[in-house]
Amino acid sequence: MDNERFKNIKLLYVENEAIVRKYAMPYFNRLFYKVYEAENTLSALKIFKREKPQILITDIKMDNLSGIDLIKEIRTFDKTCQIIILSAFLDTKYLLEAIELNLVKYLTKPIKQEELNTALIQCTNNLRNNNSNKIYFSKDCVFNITKKSLQFQNTNIKLTQKEMNILNLFCSNLKRVITYQEIENVVWYDSVMSEDALRSLIKKLRKKLPHGALENIAKVGYKINLVDI
Repeated sequence: MDNERFKNIKLLYVENEAIVRKYAMPYFNRLFYKVYEAENTLSALKIFKREKPQILITDIKMDNLSGIDLIKEIRTFDKTCQIIILSAFLDTKYLLEAIELNLVKYLTKPIKQEELNTALIQCTNNLRNNNSNKIYFSKDCVFNITKKSLQFQNTNIKLTQKEMNILNLFCSNLKRVITYQEIENVVWYDSVMSEDALRSLIKKLRKKLPHGALENIAKVGYKINLVDI
């Protein structure tokens, strides 16, 4: 990976197993400007408030509070930190809670380095886009929130009003899943949204965006995936 993208970024890693931290910390230290570690959520919360890291990676299972509880507390005063959850199992209850907490990824152990790399790149893309009116789906495809224009290779892509509305909704909420109800309220504000109408709209919009840019979260809604730039 290009280490330059992690320049000046601070990361907090929370894991209660010392042997796991021992092997993970050298990897994070090679990438990031500053890396902090915590063995439990209480220590993690103190470090977070003191150091204000931009990225948090935490396990769910802890000796005291869970990783989910830690994130809930952090979200009461920090809405922009990029958060990745690690877990030895995929629990639907935890997954649904995680979606509500605006996470970047929920990764199941054993963690594959490629998956973690992709999640970290997503974090840096989100941090960069949080400070910009331009949302880069790829190096060639960009949506300007202020001008409400989509460009591919510097050429304007024509959008219908519904395509514009839903794309603006997605790009204004990069770090979370947009529910079906929210889509209906914003895009079909003056009528009723049918499943066929939504599928048709998403299909047309996907043709104008890079592959994989729109991800469906079953029975919940859709979220944006930004390609590494």
